[in-house]
Amino acid sequence: MGAFLTALVQLARRRRYLAIWSTGLLTVAVVIAAAFAPSSPIERLNLLVFDGYQRLKPRDAGPSAVVVVDIDDESIQRLGQWPWPRTVLASIIDQLAEQGAVAIGLDIILSEPDRTSPALAVAQLEGKGFHVSYEGQQTELDHDLVLAKSFARSPVVAGLVLAESASTPPPAPKAGFAFGGDNPASYLPAFPGSVRNLQILDASASGNGVFSFPPAADGVVRQIPLLSRFGTDLYPSLSIESLRVAQGASTFIVRSTGAGGELDTGNPGMTALKTGDFEIPTGADGKIWVYYSLAPASPVIPVHRLLAADGDSKLRETVEGRIVLIGTSAIGLRDLVSTPLVSGLPGVLVHAEIIDQIVAGQFITRPDWAVGLEVVAAVGVSFLVLALLPWLSTLANAFAGAFWQSLVVAGGWFAFVEQGLLLSPILPAVAGLCAYGTASGMRLLLSESESRYIRSAFDKYLSPAMVKRLVENPQSLVLGGENRELTLLFCDIRSFTSISETMEATELTVFLNDFLTPMTDVLMENGATIDKYMGDAIMAFWNAPLDVPGHRSKAAASVLSMLATLEKLNATLPRPVKIGIGLNTGVCCVGNLGSRRRFNYSAIGDPVNVASRIEGLTKQYGLSNLLSESTASGVEGMALLEIDRVMVVGRAEATSIYTLLGDAARASEESFRELKRLHDRFLADYRGMRFCEAASGLARLRATSPAELETVYALYQARLEHFRENPPPPDWDGSYKAETK
Repeated sequence: MGAFLTALVQLARRRRYLAIWSTGLLTVAVVIAAAFAPSSPIERLNLLVFDGYQRLKPRDAGPSAVVVVDIDDESIQRLGQWPWPRTVLASIIDQLAEQGAVAIGLDIILSEPDRTSPALAVAQLEGKGFHVSYEGQQTELDHDLVLAKSFARSPVVAGLVLAESASTPPPAPKAGFAFGGDNPASYLPAFPGSVRNLQILDASASGNGVFSFPPAADGVVRQIPLLSRFGTDLYPSLSIESLRVAQGASTFIVRSTGAGGELDTGNPGMTALKTGDFEIPTGADGKIWVYYSLAPASPVIPVHRLLAADGDSKLRETVEGRIVLIGTSAIGLRDLVSTPLVSGLPGVLVHAEIIDQIVAGQFITRPDWAVGLEVVAAVGVSFLVLALLPWLSTLANAFAGAFWQSLVVAGGWFAFVEQGLLLSPILPAVAGLCAYGTASGMRLLLSESESRYIRSAFDKYLSPAMVKRLVENPQSLVLGGENRELTLLFCDIRSFTSISETMEATELTVFLNDFLTPMTDVLMENGATIDKYMGDAIMAFWNAPLDVPGHRSKAAASVLSMLATLEKLNATLPRPVKIGIGLNTGVCCVGNLGSRRRFNYSAIGDPVNVASRIEGLTKQYGLSNLLSESTASGVEGMALLEIDRVMVVGRAEATSIYTLLGDAARASEESFRELKRLHDRFLADYRGMRFCEAASGLARLRATSPAELETVYALYQARLEHFRENPPPPDWDGSYKAETK
C-alpha cells in the first residue's frame, strides 16, 4: 500500500511538472513569435536598450574631420529671410574653397530658381517694352548661374532627397560603383522619385548625396542608409559622398553576401561599403548605425561669422583639409532631429557624426546572427528557470532568475563596450520572466493556492473621477460613448505664431508649461475635464464623466478665473499674453473614442465645432471671451452682454453670442446696468433696421463704453456705414455671417 501511494504521489508530481513545463515553454514560444511580429514591442524595447548603451558610453569625440557652417537664427536675422540670394551661397562656397575645404556638402535643397536674380527683373522689363543695358557680363545677372559656377570651381556635394511622395527623377549619380557579390540594385528598396536641386546646380557639382533621414516609429535617428536606389541607379548618402569627393575617389566598392569570404544565406544583402581609404561595415539593408558622441567635436561656424571672417587666418586653420557641411539649426527651417543622446539636434550634425565615426573607425553594428543568439539565450534562460522552479522556493527562484538575467545584461553590455556589437537582453529577459510567471502561476494553481494582486494604474493617466467610475463600472472601458449635455471650452493664445518665432525651442516649452499649468489648475478646480492640449490651445468640458450641476455657471466662473490668473501671469512675463476663450453648450457624444487598440476619453459633435468657432470669433470682436446663447442662458447673476447674432462657419443657423465682463459684483454696478440698457437698445434698433437711431445710440456707447468693447462698436460702425449704401433685405433678422473660423 505504501509503495502504491508513493507511486500515485510521483505520478501526480510528474503531471504537475509536465503542466508547468508545457505552460512555460508555450509561453516562451509565444514570446519569441511575438518578437518577430511587425511593430513588435520587443523591437522597440531593443532600440531603447541600444540608446541606453550610447548614453552610458558615447563615442569618444576626437579631432573632427568636419566643419559645420550653420544657417542659424542669428544669421537669418542678419542676412535676411531664407532663402538667401544664391550669390550669398556662392560667396560662402568660394570662401570655403579658398580656405582649403576638401569637400563642401550641402544639407539643403535649392529646387527653385532664385527670385532675386536681376535677370528676372530684366526679362519682365523687356517684356513690357523697356530696353535694359548692363556694362558687365550678362551671366552675372543670373544668380543661379553664378552659384553653378561656384559649384564647378569648388569640391561641392549637392544635396538630394529620395522620397516616397516624390515623382521627379533624381540627377545622374556622380560616383561609379564596383561590386563584390550581388549588385545592391537587385535587393535595396527603390524610391519612386526625388526632390532635387536645379539642373544647372546638380550638373556643376562634384557629387550628389542623399541627406534625408528614413522615418522611425519614435522619430529617433539611429540608422542611416549609406546607399539608396532609384531604378537601377545607386545614390550615396551625403556623408560618404563627401568623403569620396574629399579623397578624390571616383568609385564606391560594395561588398554583398555571396562575395569571397562572405556567407551566402540565400537572401542577398550588403556587408560593407568602401570609398577611398575607408571601409564601412553595414547591415544587409545598407544602413549604418550612427554612433553618437556626447559633445560633437565638429567646429560650428555660423554663416554670419564666416562672412565676417573673410581673410582671417584662424578661419583657414579651422577649414583647411576638412570636409565642410552646410546646414541649418534655425527653428523655422525645421531641420532638427532626435537622437539617442539629445532631442533637437540639427540634422547636419548627424551627417558630421557619421563622417567622424567613419574616419575614426569607431562603429557599432548589429550583426545578422544577433537575433539568433538572442533567441538561443531566451530559450536557455527559460530552460534554467523552468528546471529550477519545482525545486526552489518562490523567493529563491526569483533570485536565481535575477542572477541569470543579470548575466545576460552584462553580456550585452560587454559586447557593446569591447566589440561595438548591439546585442539586446530584452528577449531573454522577457522570455525568462514570462516563463517564470506562467509556470509559477500554474504551480500555484495546481497546488490549489490562489493569490490575486489588484493594481490600479489608471490613476497615473486619468482623473480621479474617471478612475472611480471605471472601478464602479469596468464595462465602461470599451470603445464608444454616450450622449450628454456638455458645456465646452476652447482657449487659445493670441498671436502665438509671432510669440514662438521669438523663442528658442526650450524657451517655448517652458513658456507653454508656465501658461498651461495655472490655466489647467483653474479648470480642474471648477470641475472641468481636460480633453486635450493642442499646442497652445486647451479643450475642456463640464458635466462628464460625472454630473456637474450648474455646469454653465461653473464654466463662466472658470472664464473669469482664467482671465484673472492670466493678469497675474502677465505681470511676470516680458511680453503680455492675450487669450481668447469660447464657450458653448449642447448634447455631444462623450466617452472612449479612438481605435480599438488605443482610445481617449473625449467628446465629439456639432457643439464641439461651434465652441471652437466661437473661440475663433474672439479675434474678430477683440474680446477675451465669447459665450453661445445656449451657455449664456444658464449663467445667472454675472455681467453678461449680448454681442451679436452670428452664423459661424459651417452652419446656416445663427446663434447669439455674449461676452462676460465680470462677476455678480460687476453686474450690480450702476455703470454696467446703464451700459447694458444702452447696448440692448442699440441692438434692438440695429436689428429692427432703424439705422439712424442705431447710429445715435452707437455714438453714445462709443463715448461711454469701456475700452474692451471698442473693437465691437467699430465693427458695428462699419456695418452701419455699409447699410447706408446697401440696405439689407426686408426679412433680415439682424444676423451676421462669419467668413472665417
